[in-house]
Amino acid sequence: MEISTLATYHCLAFVWYFFVAYSITHIKTEERPSEVFLYGGQWKYLTVLNLVLQAVFYGVSFLADVLRLIKKLRCAKPVISSRDLLFSVLAFPVSTFVCISFWTLYTYNRELVYPKSLDGVIPFWLNHAMHTAVLPFALLEIFALPHRYPAKKKGLILLGFVAFLYISWVLWIYSVTGEWVYPLFALFSPPGLAAFFAASLAIIVSFYNFGEFLNRMIWGQSKLSS
Repeated sequence: MEISTLATYHCLAFVWYFFVAYSITHIKTEERPSEVFLYGGQWKYLTVLNLVLQAVFYGVSFLADVLRLIKKLRCAKPVISSRDLLFSVLAFPVSTFVCISFWTLYTYNRELVYPKSLDGVIPFWLNHAMHTAVLPFALLEIFALPHRYPAKKKGLILLGFVAFLYISWVLWIYSVTGEWVYPLFALFSPPGLAAFFAASLAIIVSFYNFGEFLNRMIWGQSKLSS
């Protein structure tokens, strides 16, 4: 894509994610079911955190495009590096994980991840904006421009650290409230839950590797090194 086209796309994507994040975080208190949005509010859900992550990523991407348009290349380089790191380590694997894991569990038993009581609170379009559209956006970004991935060890360490922080947040909420962020977790024994978290981490790592593979397959090694 031309830089001006990329700038327009990234600006629109940023506005979209900002709007979706704003919409979910401003649901009226009296409309919320009693079993959700308690301790930690919406910030305990990976879906909502992902919306903020995507808004930050597209905001950084738009800034990089603008700096390139106005020929501020020295300033653009660190912003581009931050953009690529955000996309490779977090934006792509987390969006893919959110979409695929949510709809897999929803199909199996929606009460485990998205209780029916939410249907009267969260509009149909907002549900799909949070859980469906995130994957096409991530794939479109790969096709829009090449991204430089960090060294594999560095990328996986960063991804693992962020996963550890979120799991720690989930466990902290349980220790305070006695309630799990997702009803699904209540089905597991402590060893079973540890195995579930380990399997989830393995899956998100596979999405990281898949994103890197797609990036290299579409753009080629020479383009990524230029």
